[in-house]
Order: sequence, then structure tokens, then C-alpha cells
Amino acid sequence: MNKLAIFLFLILLSSCQITETLHLNPDGSGNIEIYSLRDENSVEQLGRANFRSEKFRDTTFTFQDYITKYHETFVKYSKADQALFQQHANVKMHIKADPVQMENYNIVSFDFKKLDEIPNVYESLGLSNSLKENYPISSRFFKIRYTFDGTVFKRNVVILDQEKFDQEKKEIEERKKVYSKYKLTQSYTLKYLFPKKIKSVSNEKAILSADKKSLTIEFQLSDCVQNPEISNLEVVLE
Repeated sequence: MNKLAIFLFLILLSSCQITETLHLNPDGSGNIEIYSLRDENSVEQLGRANFRSEKFRDTTFTFQDYITKYHETFVKYSKADQALFQQHANVKMHIKADPVQMENYNIVSFDFKKLDEIPNVYESLGLSNSLKENYPISSRFFKIRYTFDGTVFKRNVVILDQEKFDQEKKEIEERKKVYSKYKLTQSYTLKYLFPKKIKSVSNEKAILSADKKSLTIEFQLSDCVQNPEISNLEVVLE
């Protein structure tokens, strides 16, 4: 099951465009959104047979909706797992899958009063599916931490389980060779909007907006999976 999960993960990884957008207000509040779009051209190259079982789906919900709906399952989890679910309670999710129109994306968003309130939104959908299907929760091996002191904003990827990270990194590297002959779309974009003008940014690839209050940086998604620290960022505002 683990090898199958990694295989399917790589297929999705190799045909996905992910955009992380963060709006930061002067008081430190704001919104974060993760938009994941499956590139249908890449899927065609990999073989659409992998996705023939898909059904039409267009639904919007919060994690709290799932906690309420599947409460009987929720209470069966350990106190630690229940606490983890509760951290995601206010996360909003929109899932769209249309096999006829070849449209497939999901949007995960969270409104925060302080940056340290942001849960690991990259795992929100997986956790909601675990709760729905009564699956064991897979241990997390990374977390993104954001800080802002009014002038300096930082984004840091922290590896929580180095052994698991190294194992999955090795598996992905081996299976990537299978898809090296394809021209696949696998982008990872950061879009950050700030309340003041940007004075400096640590990543030289960052593109600033005309008013210098926002930036965009694009990476190869596979590069970030294997070396997540390359997406670390420090932004100094005026």
C-alpha cells in the first residue's frame, strides 16, 4: 500500500501546478490559500487510464463540517489526533473534479489573526479524507512556519521526521526516472502580498509587483519536494 501511495503521489506530483497565496495585513492577520490544479496535458502523457474511475465532484466544506458529520468516527481517534483535527477546524476546502470537461483542482484556504495560527494546510485534505474514511493518520514529516514582526516576514520549512523524509525522497527520485522522457507541467508558485513596500527579499528569483507590495516566485514542484528548504524566504519591508 505504501509503494502504491507513493506511485500515485508521483503521478499527481508530475502533473500538478500548486500556487500558495498569502495576504498579510498591517496587524498581522490575513489569509492563506493553496490552489492545486492538475494539468490535463501531463495526465494525457502519463496515461488517462489511471484516472478513469473518477466521478464528477464539486463541493465546498470546512474541516469542522467533517468533524460534525463524522463525529462518531472522530471520537474514536486518540486525543492527540482529535487535537490535530481541531487545528484544521476553520480550514475551508473546495474540490472540483469534472472528467468530462477535464477540470480538476482543489482550493484550501484559512483566515488567520496571527501567522502562528496557520495549521499545516497542505495536509488538510488528507486529514479530512482520513476522518471521512476512518483511515489511520499518516505521520507528518514537514511543516511550514511563518513569522512577521511588522517589518520582517519569514517562511521556513521545518522537517519533522528526517527518516521518513529521506525514505520518501529516495522513492520519488527512483520513480522520477520513469517520467524523465515526458514534458510535464509541475510548477510551485509563491504569491505573497504585503501591507508595505518590499525593501529586500532573500530569493533573487522573486519578481516584485509595480507597487513593490507583492512578490511572485516560481519553482519546479519536484525540486521543492526533494529539497523543501529552497522555498524558504525572508522579506524585509520598508
